[in-house]
Amino acid sequence: MSTTAFESYDLSGTHLTNRIVMAPMTRSRAYGPGQTPTELMAEYYAQRAGAGLIVTEGTQPSAVGQGYPDTPGIHSAEQIAAWRTVTDAVHAEGGVIYLQLMHTGRVGHPSLTGLTPVGPSPVTAKGQVYTHEGPQEFVTPRELTEDEILETIADYAAAARNAVEAGFDGVELHGANGYLIHQFLAPNSNTRTDAWGGSPEARIRFAVETARAVAEAIGADRVGFRISPGNTYNDIDESDRPDVEATYTALVAELAPLNLAYLHQMETPEIRDLTLRLRKSWPTAFVLNPFTGTEPTGPAELRLIEDGTADLIAYGGLFLANPDLPARLAQGGPFNTPDSATHFGGDHRGFTDYPALG
Repeated sequence: MSTTAFESYDLSGTHLTNRIVMAPMTRSRAYGPGQTPTELMAEYYAQRAGAGLIVTEGTQPSAVGQGYPDTPGIHSAEQIAAWRTVTDAVHAEGGVIYLQLMHTGRVGHPSLTGLTPVGPSPVTAKGQVYTHEGPQEFVTPRELTEDEILETIADYAAAARNAVEAGFDGVELHGANGYLIHQFLAPNSNTRTDAWGGSPEARIRFAVETARAVAEAIGADRVGFRISPGNTYNDIDESDRPDVEATYTALVAELAPLNLAYLHQMETPEIRDLTLRLRKSWPTAFVLNPFTGTEPTGPAELRLIEDGTADLIAYGGLFLANPDLPARLAQGGPFNTPDSATHFGGDHRGFTDYPALG
């Protein structure tokens, strides 16, 4: 018999009650002082504790790592204390929760933090970022010096230690969606000619060194890593397929010996063959956020666990609108529809007021 999504899973020693993951989703509701989580956020995550694993919204490891309004941090004592209310609430409901560490790099604006965004190279992303003053054009990031790169890696490690102090079961490094780690991986945002840029082997260095530092800080069994090969979000250009294959094959080969808790791939169109190769070469849990076009990941994707494509499946939009998603998936629905108008910012509406079954 094949494995199903509703069976338990041993995630590097942590017991998961099922193989359904709540994907990280920015909600921009950290309204507490100093970008701290609120009681409403604790309620939101606790409602979704039926997930085998919750991965939180992207959380900045340093002040300059913030790219959007009202996103939480994990670099101050008050942030650690506020996150503890979230982890306590989730654990009280029997859940497992990882904090996603997201340094947005060149994605951001000085009006958010008073700081100039940083990146691997002074290459401006095309497009706009949302701020409290409305959409604003991206600015040219300040290129990180080698010393600053090492300081940024240390910031990730310190943030991971803070996450454990705040009660998280682990952390996920966000190496996808055009944020800082992805900016180092991609040739259009990383035009460096030193040891941190150029060849695929040099462009993966920041990702690998960050993962190594975080694993040393809190233990590899508490660290996940997210990738999105070929993703164009935030003006990333990974259209050269041979380069994408070389970059991510090299990245996974370097990360594999660290024995991290999991690799989490956000899939882009026409990349399933690469997904399968990366999955085959990865030694621990493989989490897949499968490509499903304009539709959210749904019941049909549960078969990807049954056929061995992935060990766990990550759900985004449906988890946002269905706090009891595993129960709904088990019976094939019905499913609440997400309200896109309430995705970012706002109050409890479209956040904690989606009804559960029964």
